Amino acid sequence: MAGEFLVQVSDANFDEEILKADKPALVDFWAPWCGPCKAIGPAVEALAGQYHDQLKVAKLNIDDNQKTAGTYGVRSIPTLLLFKGGKVLDTLVGLVPKERLEAFIKKAL
Repeated sequence: MAGEFLVQVSDANFDEEILKADKPALVDFWAPWCGPCKAIGPAVEALAGQYHDQLKVAKLNIDDNQKTAGTYGVRSIPTLLLFKGGKVLDTLVGLVPKERLEAFIKKAL
């Protein structure tokens, strides 16, 4: 199941899990009350399983982790940030089809 490849990150472990990751990372900034976040969730989860050997895929609940969301200027959700070498490589905001999400992550691979 793809869900086993999704990492839940927080303000406390973001640096360790994402910035110091040994491979590129995709972080889905979301909240439980966000409809578009729920809609994009299955695509993010599927890609986590598909690319688990090349990419770390994480979810960060912005309600519980406002410091990290603020640090990266997340103003609307879902926001997906692509990290490589501890730096933001690209940003994708809003609900997009799985194909667009897949093209987005391939920038880091």
